[in-house]
Amino acid sequence: MSATVNRQFILKSRPLALPTTEEVPFIESPMPTAGEGELVVKNLYMSLDPAIRGWMGDEPNYIPPIPLGSPVWCTAIGRVVDSGSPDFAVGDLVLGMHAWEDYTLTTAEAAGKIEDTMGLPLTNFLSVLGATGMTSYFGLLEVGGPQPGQTLLVSGAAGAVGSIVGQIGKIKGCRVIGLAGGKEKCDWLKNDCGFDEVIDYKAEADLEAAIREKCPDGVDIYWENVGGDMLDAVLMNLAERAHILFCGWIATYNDTEKRPGPKNLWQLLAKSAKMEGFVVKDYFHRAPEAIPVLGQWIGEGKIQFKEHVVDGLENALTAFHMLFDGSNTGKLIIKIAEDK
Repeated sequence: MSATVNRQFILKSRPLALPTTEEVPFIESPMPTAGEGELVVKNLYMSLDPAIRGWMGDEPNYIPPIPLGSPVWCTAIGRVVDSGSPDFAVGDLVLGMHAWEDYTLTTAEAAGKIEDTMGLPLTNFLSVLGATGMTSYFGLLEVGGPQPGQTLLVSGAAGAVGSIVGQIGKIKGCRVIGLAGGKEKCDWLKNDCGFDEVIDYKAEADLEAAIREKCPDGVDIYWENVGGDMLDAVLMNLAERAHILFCGWIATYNDTEKRPGPKNLWQLLAKSAKMEGFVVKDYFHRAPEAIPVLGQWIGEGKIQFKEHVVDGLENALTAFHMLFDGSNTGKLIIKIAEDK
């Protein structure tokens, strides 16, 4: 390895709201070296996801908090540049839980080798064929169990996960309504992704009434990416025995004070409904089931998706903020290096 410096964003202190450069500084550290059973991976692309904000905190989560002083964790794809494992050679392409850095030291056990890219861009393995696609696929089909004719309402519908969820719902015969912010995103969902109806929540003075107008028979399945006031509006529009799939809670991730819980949660009782959380890591071992199906749907033009690629590791923190103001257009990915 010719490089001697590893640029990193480290978690210096727990963010109080949106993470700042003081809480998450950009530093230079020595290059790691691989010991027995370890790999050093040169990161090429890394995924920016809202869940990372939760990992920066110290509240209970589905994975332990990022330790202070450690690089910020993320999913990334890269090439092995130093191997201490007989199962991996220098040059192998791998996907795994890496970090906001040029080079990641990981265990061979934690690395997933990509043997065949199927001629697709590497970024696809962080979006529609990665955790984003797995979340949408298994969350809706395994947890939600959609049936033809049901009404599926998706919040964060123009996001990387929400847009795929809605399109899978259409494939399975659901009537799909999206909640998104801004005309451009709403037009894309309806004209390109095939959503039956889209509600621009930014343009609605009464979101509860707007949902009722588009879902007169109630919402059978609600894909929850947002939380906050949006959840309260949906709760007042549930169908009997509705199912809320709890995927994200982005409206609250950067709150400086905890807000009161949903005001209308009693509707779960009134409508004999249920709210169920799930985490995609429980389904990673089944990725070989989903990838061929998703790939086929993409090839048939049944799934449209967008990737928003930002160039330069140094821009990761600024780009991360885009997830919370909605300025990204598609799956947010940082390009760290060329694949040479």
